[in-house]
Amino acid sequence: MPGTGVLESTLPLRPWGFPYSLFLLCATGRLFGTRVALVGVGAAAIGNRPTRTLTRWSTRLASYRSYRDTLSRDAMRAMGVDTARDEVYADLVFALPAPRASEPPGPPGTVCVGVMDFHGSNDERDRAEEIHRRYLDGTTRFVRALAGDGRPVRLLTGDELDVPVAGAIRDAVDSPLVTVARTASLADLMKEMAAADTVVATRYHNLVCALKVGTPTLAVSYSAKSDTLMAEMGLGEYCHPAREADADRILQQFRELERRSAEVRATLSERNLVVARRVRHQFAALSAALFPAADHPRAHARQETP
Repeated sequence: MPGTGVLESTLPLRPWGFPYSLFLLCATGRLFGTRVALVGVGAAAIGNRPTRTLTRWSTRLASYRSYRDTLSRDAMRAMGVDTARDEVYADLVFALPAPRASEPPGPPGTVCVGVMDFHGSNDERDRAEEIHRRYLDGTTRFVRALAGDGRPVRLLTGDELDVPVAGAIRDAVDSPLVTVARTASLADLMKEMAAADTVVATRYHNLVCALKVGTPTLAVSYSAKSDTLMAEMGLGEYCHPAREADADRILQQFRELERRSAEVRATLSERNLVVARRVRHQFAALSAALFPAADHPRAHARQETP
């Protein structure tokens, strides 16, 4: 099971959906002697008791576990999982080939805005519509301000559920400068982001893709995992809570980020070298753990720090 937040419920999630499927996968693997590995996964504290129980047992039954950040490992430890042998590496997306962003010449260019069908967390279902309206309104006002400044805006999605949100923002702003990108893969996302001056995004893997290609990025963050990622890549001050979606504040942070664009690009180039090395160590450790009889190079299981 490679990457993604499979051990969290930071978005609405029912226990009989993915948590139950993951439990069946790990349980049948243990029953039939087939190794199941949870590789570079994300985790977070889970409030719903059935979901928490299924997630805890899935994790215990897996033959191998590693996490994309310390926050995730700490969350599983707090839920009663023995993580003494579990290592922290980096998100697996950092191992993918990607175009590299280059310093944009000339006047200010395109801004990629990654939008999301955001309704709050699993524990905020009673406020879901209120949270969604605030997020949609704030994001729309931010995009309108960019178009008013003459900036081309490419709206990006990360899930089919996000497409109507992008369409609603485009229609509300009603400017030829605002278009919706058709992206079917992480490679498509990275291509769009590498061509942009700046990225402002909500979905976690939109953020990972933007940081991977080295484009200055502002996170409209819906959970601590995004804040942790941004801090690790040297951009911790460029986070804004998605539940507030204050267009004026986002615009202020955005302008400060663009003012420091050259410095930020240099920082991202350095940090990408570090996280890519950590992902390579992850693959060596994984091969040694799952195929111990094979002849592998020595696995460097310890996390490196920048």
